[in-house]
Amino acid sequence: MACPVNNTVELNPTLLPLEWLLGTWECDEPGEGSFPTIKPFRYTETLHFSHVGQPVINFMFNAFHAESKKPMHRECGFVRMQPGTNRVAFIIAQNSGLVEIEEGELTGQQLSLQSQQLARISFAKEPYVKQICRVFQLRPDGKLEQTVSMATDNQPLMQHLRITYRRSS
Repeated sequence: MACPVNNTVELNPTLLPLEWLLGTWECDEPGEGSFPTIKPFRYTETLHFSHVGQPVINFMFNAFHAESKKPMHRECGFVRMQPGTNRVAFIIAQNSGLVEIEEGELTGQQLSLQSQQLARISFAKEPYVKQICRVFQLRPDGKLEQTVSMATDNQPLMQHLRITYRRSS
């Protein structure tokens, strides 16, 4: 049995600066992924940001291979804001076995985050991710753009993913 979700709960005032992020976002065109150690790929993705009245936003990101439609990357977690500031934290668990805390700042409708802590399962695949930087930008046309940069044991920080979404609900 699914847990009930009450969509009529008022947004916690701490999160008002992030209200523009709430809802479901779907990519218009496939995003592009690349990194020196993998073959470039295209993917589709749906983002879902919700709340239950707490000073936390819940999120789920689901990516699929653009051609085969097979499930790829999954991320879920929570977004928090430090009250009275523009400081934001993402607490993220990934299906790859990586858990991270990203922190950064909200400037207008741009959210820039950098990994502060990374942990992984003991049998994670090498090379290990060492750093992640993520930027969400709400564009003037109402679309949401996400870029993700990554560094590993053997590669410096560089762009890994780029995708644009439209709000679907």
